[in-house]
Amino acid sequence: MSRFSCVFLSLSLVSASAIAQNIAALGHHEALPDAPSFVLAAAQAQSSETRSGTARISGTVLDINGGLVAGATVTLVEAGLPAGVSPGAGLVVTSDTAGRFVFDKLPAGRFKFTITAQGLQTFVSGDILLKPGESREAPQVDLPIASTNIDVQVTVTQVELAQEQIRAEEKQRAFGVLPNFYTSYIWNAAPLTKGQKMHLAFKSATDPVEFLGAAVQGAAQYNAGQYAGYGYGFSGYSKRFAAAYGDGAFARVIGSGILPSVLHQDPRYFYKGSGTKKSRALYAISRAFITRGDDGKHEPNYSHIGGAFLGGAISNAYHPHADRGVGLTITNGLIDTAGNAVNNLIREFILREITPNVPDYANGQPDPSAKPASPTKPQ
Repeated sequence: MSRFSCVFLSLSLVSASAIAQNIAALGHHEALPDAPSFVLAAAQAQSSETRSGTARISGTVLDINGGLVAGATVTLVEAGLPAGVSPGAGLVVTSDTAGRFVFDKLPAGRFKFTITAQGLQTFVSGDILLKPGESREAPQVDLPIASTNIDVQVTVTQVELAQEQIRAEEKQRAFGVLPNFYTSYIWNAAPLTKGQKMHLAFKSATDPVEFLGAAVQGAAQYNAGQYAGYGYGFSGYSKRFAAAYGDGAFARVIGSGILPSVLHQDPRYFYKGSGTKKSRALYAISRAFITRGDDGKHEPNYSHIGGAFLGGAISNAYHPHADRGVGLTITNGLIDTAGNAVNNLIREFILREITPNVPDYANGQPDPSAKPASPTKPQ
């Protein structure tokens, strides 16, 4: 190797070492910028008229008192990104005079949105998984009033929004007495967590009215001589009362708490309130067999039907030996399922008018003729 080659190689090694040291120093003092996200990058560069995606997200913004919030800023970004990847500026729309917003012509992907409005707390949604061509209606957003302390910014999550809606539902009692906890008059209510589903199930099962109902049912069975194996007198009536309560409580906890948590289904009845009486009646009856998943999609009501028949099976453990068997399981399961359909009809046509504490804006399915605002590019 020539002297010139040795000198050149030495200089090259020194330069490479210096570059490596500079890069290491940069890593200690100045982090490299996050890589941008690319799913919405093309959409951000295009107007709503030129975007070619086929998916859609829409929703409604209200304040905590039910007032429509016009002019709220709604920003859609990608969710579930790996570390070091920035969601970018996102897509931005403004809610219209009806509080409606829409992001259309979206690509498939996982998204979330943030809502900000003057004088109201900021809301951050949960992740929304969009498939090609899918249209998703986001849960209705009720924004609480912001703190008067301008230095404190409060953010409301979807879980907190669901908790506020549950608190309102727990105050719903027909005539101020009969529990109406499982009716949501907000059509696009936020989905419940597992803990919220179990809380609502136990609260419903242990409500004093449930014990009163079991007492009346036990008395009717006693007078009719049903379940003679329990005997008569105070002991016979007590056993009938306990069995009647157990039938309802097991079905409630399993069908409205445990199974909805496992199967990701919503145990509530969503009041329709619009359309012809026939369409509303058919909708109410169908909800005994069809329910809403936590993702907002309709699916078979495995939770309530499963709870009805599993509760019926458990009832074999405490009903008289002469009445036990498959027949008892099927009978109790069918009675509970049919009763759910009847209850839904009552919820749809009667309870709304006799249940206080329901917000005036909570009137079921929103008007489909409302035209949402169109998306705009971020400035």
